[in-house]
Amino acid sequence: MVTGSKELIRDMNRHLILAEIINKGPLSRAAIAKESGLTKATVSAIVQTLLDEQLVTEIGSDDTSRGRKPILLSFCQEAGCILSVDLGVDHITALTADLKGEHCRLRQYPNHFKREQLTEGLLTIMESSMRELPPSPYGVVGISIGIHGVVHHNHISFTPYYDYAGLDLAAAVSSRFSIPVILENEANLSIIGEKAFCYNYPNMAGISVHSGVGMGLIVDGKLYTGCSGCAGEFGHTIVEADGRPCPCGNHGCLEQYASERALLQEYVRRKGLSHISAETFMDACAKSDPDAVLLLEQFVKYMSIGINNILNVFNPDVIVINSAFTVYSKEIMKQLENRLENRMRRYCRILPSGLQDSSILLGGIYLSTRNFLGIDELQLKSVI
Repeated sequence: MVTGSKELIRDMNRHLILAEIINKGPLSRAAIAKESGLTKATVSAIVQTLLDEQLVTEIGSDDTSRGRKPILLSFCQEAGCILSVDLGVDHITALTADLKGEHCRLRQYPNHFKREQLTEGLLTIMESSMRELPPSPYGVVGISIGIHGVVHHNHISFTPYYDYAGLDLAAAVSSRFSIPVILENEANLSIIGEKAFCYNYPNMAGISVHSGVGMGLIVDGKLYTGCSGCAGEFGHTIVEADGRPCPCGNHGCLEQYASERALLQEYVRRKGLSHISAETFMDACAKSDPDAVLLLEQFVKYMSIGINNILNVFNPDVIVINSAFTVYSKEIMKQLENRLENRMRRYCRILPSGLQDSSILLGGIYLSTRNFLGIDELQLKSVI
């Protein structure tokens, strides 16, 4: 039998009622009591506290055919703001939003910061983003930073494509602003965003293709990161024995053949160019440029190998693929599915990202909102 103090039980009930209002609202007090199983007196007392805290508001009466019309309660999503940052290899993207990931403001900056410049540069970007925010009862209640590398216990332990490992960004940002800071791997944030805003499955794998190839894992509704934060380093699974060298120390890693960075660099090398965007590369594919077509076929080949491995190892409900290549061409998703001959395929859906470039940022919004409210599970809707 689980026991606890009155304060603990009241706190648990408060979180339960707030989650009901956020996930299913607007709701009346009577509906909350019915949904939660709590007494009407308990619900009324906690709702009054939430009203006093400006986390809930009364928005009018429910339309009923008879009797007194019950007053509906809604979550005050503008009670506070979140700042979410995607610390990419080439760009830094900052998103501010309310507690439900709405009323968003987005800014993007080139990432030209050396290791010794990053902290101050990031703080300047954050200050600029927060200056534009409208006043709210709680102000900025959380900051999240998506790292393209391994994160463990809010510290950066490995970054293959920029020299930021070991920087204590969380402490520096928290010290400057006195706001809770969450650091998380970008692929983890991406699958968290997909689950919270788009695809609500208990077991999910999210493949994130950017400078590398990452994977976020949701197991039984919870993010799985492994004993040291390295779970989901999908890009460092080996697909070619004794193949191309990788910053992780191995040879033949998947992301040396199927990442956006690897394919674009190889295309640039073959064409004698200085730089090319994913959009321009996909335009070349559409025009049947032989080098571009060959490289895209390489992406499909190696990614399908990786997906087959995920099907066998994790057996998820869905695999969500977030890649600029699949964004620009729906045919690639069909090609990937056609190459999946694994019998496990029949139990798993392969889906394109519902959030695309905003998945990392919205995953950070979700984590910071949940941390502020103290609620384990939320379902939100994105307007991006």
